[in-house]
Amino acid sequence: MAECLPNYEASIYVGIVAPRNAPADIVDKLNQALNLALADPKMKQRIAELADTPLSLSVANFSKPIAAETEKWEKVIRVTNIKPE
Repeated sequence: MAECLPNYEASIYVGIVAPRNAPADIVDKLNQALNLALADPKMKQRIAELADTPLSLSVANFSKPIAAETEKWEKVIRVTNIKPE
């Protein structure tokens, strides 16, 4: 990657998303339930065993890294002229 775009970093995010037009109250309920699950010590331990760190985020805060990653990888695709096969 560094040969094409110096100083670029690739990370992995794991998250759950809903369809774009999902009702806000449903999305909020799902977000609350997921954050509750991530607060469970057994869940935290299992995620740590997988060498990851759980983050309890609001819907708005989870949207920010998705938007940033989308912008970054769009640039990679344009600069490297990647085409779907």
